[in-house]
Amino acid sequence: MTERVVGIGAGAKELATEDMILNIGPQHPSTHGVLRLRLTLDGERIATAEPIIGYMHRGAEKLFEVRDYRQIIMLANRHDWLSGFANELGVVLATERMLGMEPPVRAVWARTLLAELNRVLNHLMFLGSYPLELGAMTPLFYSFNERERIQAVMEEISGGRMHYMFNRVGGLKEDLPYGWLDRVEAAVGETRRRVPDIENLILHNEIFVARTKGVGVLTREQIMQYGVSGPISRASGVDFDLRRDDPYLAYPELPVKVVTRGGGDCHARFEVLLEQLKVSLDLADACVDRLRSLPPGPINQRLPKVLKVPEGHTYAWTENPLGINGYYLVSKGDKTPWRLKLRSASYSNIQVLREMLPGHLVADMVAILGSMFFVVGDIDK
Repeated sequence: MTERVVGIGAGAKELATEDMILNIGPQHPSTHGVLRLRLTLDGERIATAEPIIGYMHRGAEKLFEVRDYRQIIMLANRHDWLSGFANELGVVLATERMLGMEPPVRAVWARTLLAELNRVLNHLMFLGSYPLELGAMTPLFYSFNERERIQAVMEEISGGRMHYMFNRVGGLKEDLPYGWLDRVEAAVGETRRRVPDIENLILHNEIFVARTKGVGVLTREQIMQYGVSGPISRASGVDFDLRRDDPYLAYPELPVKVVTRGGGDCHARFEVLLEQLKVSLDLADACVDRLRSLPPGPINQRLPKVLKVPEGHTYAWTENPLGINGYYLVSKGDKTPWRLKLRSASYSNIQVLREMLPGHLVADMVAILGSMFFVVGDIDK
């Protein structure tokens, strides 16, 4: 048996004894950034697949160890750049737990609202960009129109479009602007009215269905073996969501609907993402109503000039838009952590490709890869 290594578009002799090794990436439109897939092909069918990561590695965990707890929020914000606010939450929740600190009620409900608005932004990005990879351009404009509507209220409160930096140990940076809740309610309501446009445009489109139904099936057993989480796992029937099953923030007081499907294919993953978007809009409305009913009060706790966390360790996990995001914090009583381990969702979600891709055509690889809803920075942390 001989191997021939080729680049994209190169040919190989039609010999039965020859395998083709095809590198997709690390710089290729199909790979969402600097991800590399090493495929062994039998004709146009994938025989083996190996995800090769690390091209974007920035050493975030080592940088955490030489930053104080205020500075870490800025670094942790960036590994999944579509979920900046959600990334910050894990750090502040772990730190507050070690300090035995309870944030004010207003901060808890405001954090929950902002986390759900961030989830809406994340899901709208993938709902628009995934059809684009299959040749449908129009849904991108629809979803980005709605993203801008939600983005406007997020930018108003935090000053940032991607890296919000609005969480603080003990609460939030500052109180909600006057009239902001009214603008959030209006933005959420208008987005809810326009989501069916995206759904009607793509979900039952015969070309989209043909490219996604029965393609890239991920079984429940594979999910358990690889630690896959989030919308991808729920599309394969895994009924698990930390907002309901191990609630944090204000989620114990909210009716969190967990969306699941049984197909486990690309189409099921898109359906789950679309339904989760609607759930997040409902949760955002509930948070707005609760914040309006709360009396005026503080939005954060006063902190010492030098913040030191007591010796010990803890693990704080959250249901990020892409799946489970966890921080394992070990402190020796200093102003910097001794160790802060990040468990990101995309890392596990992308490793399962070695099980999913074999047996599929190269053309189906694009549909499968896009349906895994990952951010490369969340892999190469």
